[in-house]
Amino acid sequence: MKRTLLAALVLLGLSAAARADINVGVTVSATGPAASLGIPERNTFALLPTTIAGQKVNYIVLDDASDTTAAVRNARKFVTEDKVDVVIGSTITPNSLAMIDVVAESETPMISMAASKAIVEPVEGKRRWVFKTPQNDAQMSTAIVEHMIDNKVQTVAYIGFADAYGEGWAREFTGIAEVRKLRVVASERFARNDIAVTGQILKIMAANPDAVLIGGSGTPAALPQKALKERGYKGQIYQTHGVANADFLRVCGKDCEGTFLPAGPMLVADQLPADNPVKKSATAYVRAYEAAHGKGSASTFGGHAWDAFRLLEAAVPAALKAGQPGSKAFRASLRDALEKTANLPGAHGIFNMSATDHLGLDQRSRVMVKIDNGAWKYVK
Repeated sequence: MKRTLLAALVLLGLSAAARADINVGVTVSATGPAASLGIPERNTFALLPTTIAGQKVNYIVLDDASDTTAAVRNARKFVTEDKVDVVIGSTITPNSLAMIDVVAESETPMISMAASKAIVEPVEGKRRWVFKTPQNDAQMSTAIVEHMIDNKVQTVAYIGFADAYGEGWAREFTGIAEVRKLRVVASERFARNDIAVTGQILKIMAANPDAVLIGGSGTPAALPQKALKERGYKGQIYQTHGVANADFLRVCGKDCEGTFLPAGPMLVADQLPADNPVKKSATAYVRAYEAAHGKGSASTFGGHAWDAFRLLEAAVPAALKAGQPGSKAFRASLRDALEKTANLPGAHGIFNMSATDHLGLDQRSRVMVKIDNGAWKYVK
């Protein structure tokens, strides 16, 4: 009788373990200066399947209000209270960088939805636990410089956020520009919540550059562009892939006509050639998002969230072989499986990660786009 009862308890315990949920902590910047980026990310998580490989998945989604302190507080809650198996976020670079200590200390894998390569490079120490889905600033800087060279630009000015995103872009762009003999004649900064950039724009206008690159993201990146237009600047203006959403177009309006930027293929999925390797996977996300939120509503930033799920979906089956969700073994195996991602199509490219590359995107993850008549136009 005792043996029968013991056996039943063991089976009950095994059954409970088999039913362990996968807990995913998600922090997005759904309010604050980066809200136009974080809202489509939050919306995307509401569309995702609630099972992976037969395991129930719980998405614990919190808003960090575009604030570094709040992002760290969310990450700390995820690993200490919610006991999550993976952290996804944050939306922006400063927040993501600040979260690294928390996830590394708890040995919890993290998938960032922010752009700077500093989030994942070099892949050593704490960054062994960190992955990301957006294209690097270095990749996109190369695309911009190539376009400038092709269009006979010789001098350029830079104005970007006075934070890790803006500084990362300044560093990568300036380095590549110098190699290609582009002369950077001015370099200015502004805060995400600034309401005026008059002083910075006057300095840029005095330098009289052939082109200006604005290193910002979301709607705040419209501020220097509108100021340049107000001052009568006639040169070519470039933005980064951080502005690739409809809210930016709405806020910037006619002042953005003719602007060039590099972007993920998803932004112009319907315009891509039939043989583009990302067209099918990018279109799948666009259709899923627009089915829920209406035609034209899909945002590249939501695509970064979708790609985070795609990475997780591919890695979980291998991790389950090492341990149950909620365990240290599962988290460690999940990290290892993410690092071995190979030939995985997402909304923004084909992911091939390794022990030295925790992004895994190549040049198939970028296209050049022009703002034409208030819409995105595929260039090449």
